Amino acid sequence: MTPGQHAGLAAWLPALLATLFLAVPYVLAALWTGGGSEAGNGNGNGAGAGALNGTGAGAVNRAVNGAGAGALNGTGAGAVNRAVNGAGAVNGRPTARARRWSPWRIASWLAGCAVLGLALSPLVPHGDVGLMVRHLLLGMFAPLGLIMAAPVTLLLRVAPRRLGRRLTRLLRTRVVHVLTHPVTAALVYVGGLYVVTLTPLSAASLANPRLHHLVDHLYLASGCLFTWAVAGPDPAPHRPGVATRVAVLIGAAAAHGWLAKHLYATVPGFQEAAQVMYYGGDVAELLLAVALFAAWYRRAGHRRPSPVPA
Repeated sequence: MTPGQHAGLAAWLPALLATLFLAVPYVLAALWTGGGSEAGNGNGNGAGAGALNGTGAGAVNRAVNGAGAGALNGTGAGAVNRAVNGAGAVNGRPTARARRWSPWRIASWLAGCAVLGLALSPLVPHGDVGLMVRHLLLGMFAPLGLIMAAPVTLLLRVAPRRLGRRLTRLLRTRVVHVLTHPVTAALVYVGGLYVVTLTPLSAASLANPRLHHLVDHLYLASGCLFTWAVAGPDPAPHRPGVATRVAVLIGAAAAHGWLAKHLYATVPGFQEAAQVMYYGGDVAELLLAVALFAAWYRRAGHRRPSPVPA
């Protein structure tokens, strides 16, 4: 192998490792929960203990450990009706439908991993345009695929009962409630972008590889937090209703668009990067809105009362 080939392989290595690191555990967990013969709580008891019942706007209210089907049931605007830990058990044995993990969720996760790998690959150009492309891929498009795959629900489904209880208690804590509120998530998401682009941090990250990686992590973490708070299918404590989340999404989109226009008008040589940021952000925010309204439509359909036969 020539030195040039070695250099090319080394440039692709971070992207490949990140993709495999995220993709393989999720796929194995999804296949395990979809093909096992015991209940989905990971301990083989066959009972559906460990249900999460949410009341109100998508609340994760308490862990219930007893007999019966372990379902994740929610009522209200943000409820997530999804089987967890052997939901749909019949005589202590979960049905095939209850144990099967959605292939669409797996495809969504793999798509998110692919976008993440693309963002870390040598295909992304250097300079200001590359910085904006990485922002879009890491902070907007990759989180859509990752969060729509419902990773928390899958974790609760395959985790041992004790770990599931701990995760449930964690989801109910005040810190998580405040952090995952859409307004807080939007402030973290948009505020981080403003800090990076309106301060010398942007130029410094182009010259410092460690700082560059730190900015990438900031984009990914804040994007996942915002996507999860606005449209995530996973259970969330006291998640506000659709109207609040739509308002937050519109506000965040407006702030993102204003920043792109401001950079276009005031920063010399940043016009192309600002255009990438503006139009790419519109596409990502539109997809996030589609995900939000699609979830709302499905929940509204489930709540619609069945007609009473004459």
